[in-house]
Amino acid sequence: MTTAVQAGAAQAPAAGPDPITEPGIHEMTNEEYHSHRYALSSSGARLLLPPSCPALFRHAQDTPPEPKKTFELGTAAHKLVLGEGPDLIKVDAEKWTTNAVKAEVAAIRDQGAIPLKPTEYQQVHDMADALRRHPVASMLFDPARGKPEQSLFWRDAPTGVMRRARFDWLPDARSGRLIIPDYKTCRSAEPRALARAVEEFGYHQQDDWYRAAARALDLADDTAAFVFVCQEKTPPYIVTVVEMDAEARRIGAARNRRALEVFAECTATGHWPGYSDEIAYLSLPAWAAIRDTEEYL
Repeated sequence: MTTAVQAGAAQAPAAGPDPITEPGIHEMTNEEYHSHRYALSSSGARLLLPPSCPALFRHAQDTPPEPKKTFELGTAAHKLVLGEGPDLIKVDAEKWTTNAVKAEVAAIRDQGAIPLKPTEYQQVHDMADALRRHPVASMLFDPARGKPEQSLFWRDAPTGVMRRARFDWLPDARSGRLIIPDYKTCRSAEPRALARAVEEFGYHQQDDWYRAAARALDLADDTAAFVFVCQEKTPPYIVTVVEMDAEARRIGAARNRRALEVFAECTATGHWPGYSDEIAYLSLPAWAAIRDTEEYL
């Protein structure tokens, strides 16, 4: 289903920014980065494929989500760990139920900042302190060794699709293997729980996507590593640093290639299908078939 898209032919939203057509690293805000919707991101690539579909991808692109407390806490932790991001403002109330507090919270969000309850404000500061005590994580995010929130754009050769990635942290160029860290907050940083999260959220695709960005912009060769710095959101805010194995990277790369082909086809045709354009033939889940065969047949 590969469809070549001519260079410079990517379609930006009418009210969006001028398209970036040449590969490079760009300084921009998070909002500016996400406005470049003609360029496919890692999260977008994951949303194009099962268990999602192109129709859900298109809807997500056209309908910005409302702020969610979980996301705001993660963004607040990112701000303190990376040193860049929206302002964090402590709201002097643990319950946001009165009209006055609701208005204050809305005003803070309207100005682009993140409102936090006193306990949440302390929580994210404690998380950042815990991460700085971790021997590996603290080194990966050393302010003297890199820059936060770097936006990378490059063109996919087989499809012509512009790709983009926003690195949490881009290490400074130096001799040796490039290690690209990405910060995640999570319920559990226990390795088996993280393996399930990788599969659920497609983080192995992000691994391949970001290493591809580094190679495309000549920041690294095939030896580049991508690691997730995962931190629990409850005390004592345990940190685990993980790297995908070869099989996970292989699967992530294959899924990304398929997503690029789907994006190129949908962009060229203007058709963003749901789960299936045809009648879907269904079987019972394997576990249900086994259960009922044993009990009734």
